[in-house]
Amino acid sequence: MKRAGRSVIVAMLAALILTGCTKEKKEQVPKEETDKIQVMASFFPMYDFAQKIGGDRAEVTNMVPAGTEPHDWEPSTKDIQKLEMADMFIYSGEEMEYWAEDVLTSVETNKLEVVEASKTVDKLKEEGVSDPHVWLDPMNAKLELEQIKEGFLKVDPDNSEYYEKNYETCVDRLEELDRQFEEIISKCEKKEIVVYHEAFGYLCNAYGLLQVGITGISPEEEPSPKQMEEVIHFIQEKDVTTIFFEVLSSSKTAEIIAEETGVQTEILNPLEGPGVGEKQGDYFSIMENNLKVLKEALQ
Repeated sequence: MKRAGRSVIVAMLAALILTGCTKEKKEQVPKEETDKIQVMASFFPMYDFAQKIGGDRAEVTNMVPAGTEPHDWEPSTKDIQKLEMADMFIYSGEEMEYWAEDVLTSVETNKLEVVEASKTVDKLKEEGVSDPHVWLDPMNAKLELEQIKEGFLKVDPDNSEYYEKNYETCVDRLEELDRQFEEIISKCEKKEIVVYHEAFGYLCNAYGLLQVGITGISPEEEPSPKQMEEVIHFIQEKDVTTIFFEVLSSSKTAEIIAEETGVQTEILNPLEGPGVGEKQGDYFSIMENNLKVLKEALQ
């Protein structure tokens, strides 16, 4: 899947060159007059974090449209052109944005500040595969926000105090969120959750939970009959009351297993992006709701 995605990206870049989109031509394209820093964010968490640090001094674009699963998404030719005109590009890491390295080695710009937000995060691996969902541990979100803040300081050092203040505000809220998770989850009787895809390794690792996924880390995987049978057995053995699914993934398999076992279904949001037409909150409101549904499921 990733090799095929990279081939598509290379082909698009070749098409750009062949159609005359050279550096000389790009310089003739007038850039919209604005004092705001132009930021391209790879998908929802990076978009939300960039807005929190950049505030009214940044114009942030979320590259992945609503309703699109970011695991599958690849940048279009238009996205790459916008990236070349931006001041900053923020992405989580190659575990999530597998396309980033190929694109960044091909863009023609000398001024783009690139921020790999998860650079300082200790990565979890599941059967040799790195879990990309680092932001679901609030303390990892803090590390990502710090990298993003540093990016803004490099691009706009004259307003460093502004970005530092926004960062410190976020840190206070993240530490409070972490405290709430720790306090509430520690009091829950159960510690096992069943999820559609295993996106919650960092959250579970932070608060002493165990996740069992219908699929693996990638939501693209289809569960085998044996996997479904094992999940059903786990639900019955551990007296699980809730199967969690996600906005951007089909709930069909979760509903089939829920019907078979007599349990309910609920959304646990990995913050990968909103559905089409959905009014999604920010990192804090979504994580607070995640804590609420976890508390109810683990009683």
